[in-house]
Amino acid sequence: MKILKIITTLVLVFFISKVTAQETVPTLSGKVTISIKEGTFDCDVTLSNIPPLKDYFLRLNSGMNILYFHSLKPNDFLIGYDKSLKDTTATGEANAYFFPDNTRKGKFLPKEIRMKYTGKFPVATDTIQNYSKSDWKGNIAFNGYSVRADGRQTAWYPVLYDVEKDKTYSEIKYDIEVACSDCTTLYINGNLPVKATQSRFKSEVPIEISMYCGNFDFKNRGGTYILNPNLTDEQFSEFCNLTNSFQKYYEKNLRIPFGGAVTFVNTTPTSAKNAWLFVTYPTIFSIGHGENGLKSLFNPKIQNWYRPFIAHEIGHYYFGTYKVFNSELGDMMSEGFTEYLSLQLTRDILGEDVYQKKINGKLKELQGFDPTSFSKVNSKNDYKDRELYVYNYAPLIFTAIEKEIGKPKMWQWLAILLKEKTDFTNYDFLIKSLEATLQNKSQLENIKSKYFDSDVSVTNIQSALK
Repeated sequence: MKILKIITTLVLVFFISKVTAQETVPTLSGKVTISIKEGTFDCDVTLSNIPPLKDYFLRLNSGMNILYFHSLKPNDFLIGYDKSLKDTTATGEANAYFFPDNTRKGKFLPKEIRMKYTGKFPVATDTIQNYSKSDWKGNIAFNGYSVRADGRQTAWYPVLYDVEKDKTYSEIKYDIEVACSDCTTLYINGNLPVKATQSRFKSEVPIEISMYCGNFDFKNRGGTYILNPNLTDEQFSEFCNLTNSFQKYYEKNLRIPFGGAVTFVNTTPTSAKNAWLFVTYPTIFSIGHGENGLKSLFNPKIQNWYRPFIAHEIGHYYFGTYKVFNSELGDMMSEGFTEYLSLQLTRDILGEDVYQKKINGKLKELQGFDPTSFSKVNSKNDYKDRELYVYNYAPLIFTAIEKEIGKPKMWQWLAILLKEKTDFTNYDFLIKSLEATLQNKSQLENIKSKYFDSDVSVTNIQSALK
């Protein structure tokens, strides 16, 4: 067994600017044992410093088989548990557990819980015969040479959800030992990658515990890491310069410092054709085969399509990490405003022609789409088609509003959205933040009637963006 190495925790102060000293942040400790050949997780972990929630769920990936939940505080005993089908905000990958109290009518939540569970997942070793139909962010993905898992959606570790406040505790502190005898490199979000089969990882900064472990190398330049790189040294240098310019662009316009160095993971899906990116700051995952990975940045045929995607994921530091959005419009705001940021960067850095092509493509996608206006959305189900709603409809509305109020006011609105404190980022929050920006009631009512309340908002968008 290799001697355990304590990995220096990255300084991520900006990443938790939204966390105050008064908040109770859960802590995960224990041991996680993985096999990338067998596709297995064995976890013996303890969740402590649990906030006193009255109405909650404890989410855990549905592929995990539970041996026990054990209350350590305030009392020491094995806990009986139930599952709920009412956790409508869960994405489907996780089961929602809770602990009934003695009356069986309420819920009991210990201050500290030890839990043992194990899971076995499919291993996709090739794309000819042994592969899955699809891959996605919330998949615990074993691709033959590595394992990839985010934290919030896969819920490979226990994730508390506060029903009353619509708050998910996926960003937590941790002190865990990770062992993988058939790995050469281990990486846990918030730490540096390490060449080892076993290591201890710690973070005193609340962070989403995504992971990428397996057989791969990594590169570092100025604190920016790429795990499993397939870039030449020249490309790697250009890549770092490009992504740094994206970060500086957002900093300058929003007047909010960017959080710090980003780690990029370059990996392949468990399927034959899927390719996408997602972020769990400070890590950005790029999933795709061959030219659909980070190499896409240097392919003249597709780089103008791919670079805005990188800009989008970097923009999620602000809309998704610096500020977390919830309520019925939270998903729209998180993705819609981030895509709007990406569009602005595309126009100002990548070029007007690239920007206009993106706008025209989104307008084309909206043909025949009959969206529910912002003011009438009561749940995510009202989006009808989430992809169209959050990635096309919403950013085009914001682009149309930009035409009405000008770029300086738009950047001011975005900054207010990010800095304004609120429990719920709902429709009222959206309106109040715009009202504070405009200081013009007639202009606000005009925007509301054309874009937020209208049944013909798509037509109004098309007219504004001709």
